Amino acid sequence: MKEALDSRNDQSQYVRNCGMAARTASRIVAQASTRQKNEALLAMAQAIVAGQSRILEENRLDVAAGKQQGLADALLDRLELTPDRVASMVQGLQQVASLPDPVGEISELNRRPSGIEVGRMRVPLGVIGIIYESRPNVTADAGGLCLKSGNAAILRGGSEAIRSNRAIAGFLQEGLQVAGLPASVIQVFDNTDRTLVGELLGMSEFVDVIVPRGGRSLIERVSHESTIPVIKHLDGNCHVYVDSAANIDQAVAIAFNAKCRRYGICGAMETLLLAESVAEKVLQRLVPKYRAESVEVRGCERTRQLVPGAIAATEEDWGTEFLAPVLAVRVVDNLDQAIEHIDRYGSGHTDAIVTQDLEASRRFLREVDSSSVMVNASTQFADGFEYGLGAEIGISTDKLHARGPVGLEGLTTRKFIVLGAGSVRP
Repeated sequence: MKEALDSRNDQSQYVRNCGMAARTASRIVAQASTRQKNEALLAMAQAIVAGQSRILEENRLDVAAGKQQGLADALLDRLELTPDRVASMVQGLQQVASLPDPVGEISELNRRPSGIEVGRMRVPLGVIGIIYESRPNVTADAGGLCLKSGNAAILRGGSEAIRSNRAIAGFLQEGLQVAGLPASVIQVFDNTDRTLVGELLGMSEFVDVIVPRGGRSLIERVSHESTIPVIKHLDGNCHVYVDSAANIDQAVAIAFNAKCRRYGICGAMETLLLAESVAEKVLQRLVPKYRAESVEVRGCERTRQLVPGAIAATEEDWGTEFLAPVLAVRVVDNLDQAIEHIDRYGSGHTDAIVTQDLEASRRFLREVDSSSVMVNASTQFADGFEYGLGAEIGISTDKLHARGPVGLEGLTTRKFIVLGAGSVRP
């Protein structure tokens, strides 16, 4: 029992030491110049390019261990790194370096009748704790974004990606040191014990914001236990609605890409909604493509009349993020019924309409309450890199403080500034 107590004390001290180091580093990086931060980002990118073979080798070990542990295919897909995915990490860091620095930006400056000028300045959040599963690219994306936005980061990846995360973090810290910044600006927990998450969630004296990225159980645990504000998203239960005025060629291409490009990402379409007037035409062309990719179609009664062999969709299916080659399909009467379905079952992540009707597209944009709403585009575009943010620290389905892909601006806050000239209030 004493050994267990000593172990808990050691873990608590380890997390506390990380927190203290991050708090100190956050004050340094908050004052760093744009030039210094960009120098670090570009040096990180160069270090990852030079160390690609080591990253891929460590990742192969992680993937092999994940297969032995029986990880689901969707998690293995998120875990695996390829040369293209490493290149995307590099491009993300380079793009973040090219973006305007939000720190210190002054806006809304106006003179009041009293003579004072009142405005708002964008400033870093401070120390950001990021808890994530599987995706080792998050280490580079989150580290780069936190740096450019003037924050220190404490990263706690999943045990399944520990080798990959260690390797990537080492190269990020190399880049920091090239630019004369402390390595503790970006720290990765070297211990994968789950109790460290609880310690981190209670460390409000050192950590300003927690960002969880992972499955529902992780998000719910963080939301329940954290004493620190949380930026989170739950499920990515995304929809594509093919309107009666859709271009059928576009509809087929979008609905196929939205599902099949990658199954294991939160922007993958999980439910296809079809206006009754075009359902047969669309399904005649789409279903063979889905079946060629071994996608299981689960449909409503009208869908099953049009698709022999389709499995009956359950009530649970409409609200499920499958992250797998499984698709729920429903034929609806019109746009109103499609919006009602999304409102009832959607997760507020990303939803799209395919239509040539301007009024229908405007209604969809206005009435669908999701963090990203699209017209004639695949839901798989819901990504910080694709949005021009350089990368993302996550996709928030909250409405406060950030919503949608969280990039540089979402990792800052604003404070009021007042400029006077010896001004006193009468």
